[in-house]
Amino acid sequence: MTTKERQFAQTVSEHKDTIYTVCYMFSQDADEVNDLFQEVLVNIWKGFDRFEHRSDIKTWIYRVALNTCISIDRKKKKTPTVRLTMDINLFEDQDKDTRQVDMLHKRISKLQPFDRAIVLLWLENLSYEEIGQIIGITEKNVSVRLFRIKEQLKKM
Repeated sequence: MTTKERQFAQTVSEHKDTIYTVCYMFSQDADEVNDLFQEVLVNIWKGFDRFEHRSDIKTWIYRVALNTCISIDRKKKKTPTVRLTMDINLFEDQDKDTRQVDMLHKRISKLQPFDRAIVLLWLENLSYEEIGQIIGITEKNVSVRLFRIKEQLKKM
């Protein structure tokens, strides 16, 4: 294993939860989340040599993951597909908290990809400054957009 491969494996190991969190916000289907995760890993690998350490590695990984998921989401919406499934989870958790989380996830998934990314980062407890760095907008713009997104979610 080369030094680059070891560094890559270490980075993925440290930040896999971040990557999965981003992927999960763009799909509820476990197979699709895994596909998104793999695409993100491919893009991180492709850009690994070019990462210049001007920002925190976590910020860069968020940006790569969000850009990958947004791009795939846009392509997916251009070519609608019908998924057929025969599996039913008879043991699905239906307590009040689970239903609320599910409802919130469904509402968030209806947002535009850019707004979804902002909410995801906010739910990860990142500061407005960090969100702005990842998304590429000002801290003030993050604040305004979050306010509007929250209002939009309330109306759904």
